[in-house]
Amino acid sequence: QVHLQESGPGLVKPSQTLSLTCTVSNRSITTNAYYWSWIRQPPGKGLEWIGGITSGGSTYYNPSLKSRTSISRDTFKNQFTLQLTPVTPEDTAVYYCASVGWGYWGQGTQVTVSS
Repeated sequence: QVHLQESGPGLVKPSQTLSLTCTVSNRSITTNAYYWSWIRQPPGKGLEWIGGITSGGSTYYNPSLKSRTSISRDTFKNQFTLQLTPVTPEDTAVYYCASVGWGYWGQGTQVTVSS
């Protein structure tokens, strides 16, 4: 079965960089027709799509976050990453990695932006 696992620091200071890694098991992230996304949910709010990366390595971003967002991948480690900088307290959220179309989601990881 496909498994996604988010990892990274749970606390980030304002103006610094949020960095998260998604490790995918039992499915290559280069598999054709798969699209790998980062999604977040601030407390008390709905899901917000951050961006994603295709099986071929092309990236796409939410226009409201594009200037601060970078998604990349390491095909050898079968991982894709999220960097968001600079962050503010409004970036506090549970962050998920997912292949939404195929129904694969990580469990989510809490990231708090605070000094």
